[in-house]
Amino acid sequence: MKHLNGRAIAASAMIAAVYTAVSLALSLASFGVVQIRVAECLTLLPVLSPLGIYGVTIGCLLTNIVGVALGLTMPVDILFGTLATALAAVLTYLLRHIRIKKLAIPAAIPPILVNGLIIGLELTWLSGSFQWDIFWTCAGSVTLGQVIPCLILGVLLVWVLEKKGLDKRLFGTK
Repeated sequence: MKHLNGRAIAASAMIAAVYTAVSLALSLASFGVVQIRVAECLTLLPVLSPLGIYGVTIGCLLTNIVGVALGLTMPVDILFGTLATALAAVLTYLLRHIRIKKLAIPAAIPPILVNGLIIGLELTWLSGSFQWDIFWTCAGSVTLGQVIPCLILGVLLVWVLEKKGLDKRLFGTK
């Protein structure tokens, strides 16, 4: 992407707003060791455009800032949660052309694994001392919580947007 124009900024802002709104509306499921953050389905939008990287990263940042303010998460999640989402979004973008039966299944793997490992490490660190059994329990829990939003809802979202041509309307691509 050569430059950000008004349309690109608006698309990224819209993704960030939807991510934040969905996460906070479903806050009971969006925060904690056992979580299914439905808004994580948007982490597959980088398959359609690099603008998705900005949108989901900013959305995660805003969600975690509000989560800290509401006492739903710890301040360290602002850094590590956002870092995990940004890294996963970039890796998802790099896998955008790899498909299984026309589905962006491989692109769903980074948000599942990266969040599982980074947030699992964060939660283990917050427990007070690093122990491998705690790490694998936390990482496994977060990883499993990412499967429904990313592998099922996210892949379905990308498929529908592409099938209906909405990806072109959303991101202004040809």
